[in-house]
Amino acid sequence: MINEVSLSKEEIKRQFDYMSDISKIIGHGKKIFVQTFGCQQNEADSEKLLGMAEKMGYEKTNDPNEASLILINTCAVREHAELKALSIAGGYKHCKEKNPGLIIGICGCMVSQEHRKSDIKNKYPYIDFLIGTTLIHRFPEILYKTITEKKRNFVIDNSAAIIAEGLPVSRDLSSGSAYVSIMYGCNNFCTYCIVPYVRGRERSRDPEAVLGEIKELLNSGVKEITLLGQNVNSYRPLSKAQYGFKDLLTDICKLPGEAIIHFMTSHPKDASKELIDVMAKNPPEKGKIGISSRFHLPLQSGSDRVLKAMNRHYDTAHYKELIYYMRERIPDITITTDIIVGFPGESEKDFNETLDMLKEIRYDNIYSFIYSKRSGTPAAVMENQIPDEIKGARFQKMVALQTEISKEKNFEFVGKTVRALVEGISKTDDKKLTARTASNRVIHFEGDRSLIGEYVNILIENAEPHVMYGRQVYGKYI
Repeated sequence: MINEVSLSKEEIKRQFDYMSDISKIIGHGKKIFVQTFGCQQNEADSEKLLGMAEKMGYEKTNDPNEASLILINTCAVREHAELKALSIAGGYKHCKEKNPGLIIGICGCMVSQEHRKSDIKNKYPYIDFLIGTTLIHRFPEILYKTITEKKRNFVIDNSAAIIAEGLPVSRDLSSGSAYVSIMYGCNNFCTYCIVPYVRGRERSRDPEAVLGEIKELLNSGVKEITLLGQNVNSYRPLSKAQYGFKDLLTDICKLPGEAIIHFMTSHPKDASKELIDVMAKNPPEKGKIGISSRFHLPLQSGSDRVLKAMNRHYDTAHYKELIYYMRERIPDITITTDIIVGFPGESEKDFNETLDMLKEIRYDNIYSFIYSKRSGTPAAVMENQIPDEIKGARFQKMVALQTEISKEKNFEFVGKTVRALVEGISKTDDKKLTARTASNRVIHFEGDRSLIGEYVNILIENAEPHVMYGRQVYGKYI
């Protein structure tokens, strides 16, 4: 059941009042450093936190040594991500020794776990405040109390089912891309996943609010928008009975402008043929808003037995039916997935069934993970935990198989011309630009930096498993 509470205008105004009060206290010239770990939802949350900070008078810096306020936005999907965030937080202790007035806060999924909250409270005395994922709208209030009361503030409430509209957002739109959250939280309780415990239950934004935000982005020149949710297929605003994700996509595609709409993540148990039909009816076209021809559909395992233990609520037959329908309706679709290797009790037979799914479906790319225990989840206490050496060997075998498949899929584009949005300078070669197709394929090519944020036509000349190479051409694109 979805149970959400939209904050009143009075509560939002109260937070804006705190923003105004802090701007008077800190004056001018104070800087904020924000470090983000994890998923796109965390990136979107950081944009809100930075937007509020700028409203309070802070200026963004990329150097923590310049900052008078440091925010660490954390992830809890894997323990490695948590330990990395804690290690970096420990490093900022030296910044505080040099600058006693420095304020350090940690927010995000990691601190929404009670044991992490306790660890930070007892072992990291130089951390001034914590904010849980459901309460980031209270950042101005928490910061104000931290400054004026000169004491630590740890505000965590995972039961809060809140949607806060109207908060300032600070986005870098130079690449022509932007994230828009359409819902928060998760009701699925997969046995390996911590998300429902740290992000709360599902709650969906009002469609008019989503459409209004997208209109503003289009008017700002954004050409690529990614809709975010732990499970976008569960989008169900209380304000409109029977209105779902496919309806939201349909309404977005009616807006004036030109843009490509991506979305993530989809859960196979809720993905529908009707959603695929909406995608097929609204392809990316010049001068229009269209839906990306990429579908990210997490499989997690090719074994029905393991899927049941994961509490995924679908089997491989249902999953493959969706894939076959996608390729029937959208022949050029790019399909990606998530796979977990070494889930408790996974036998060699189970693992081989996952490899068989990769061979049959031939994903364009996969995001693969070695199972990691998450404290508080059912899988963490399951019997038959897989030894690390077995998990590692299986992981390497799967990656080798998918690398060959991805390379073959990319080579199919050599000699073809594609249309792509130029996102920025290549991270591996500063003499090249990076562009991305409507189906989310990455291309490196030589071009002038003035092309960043624009669509270009690129002739593909070479390809590797995860990137293609080409040159800009003029004329018809596929």
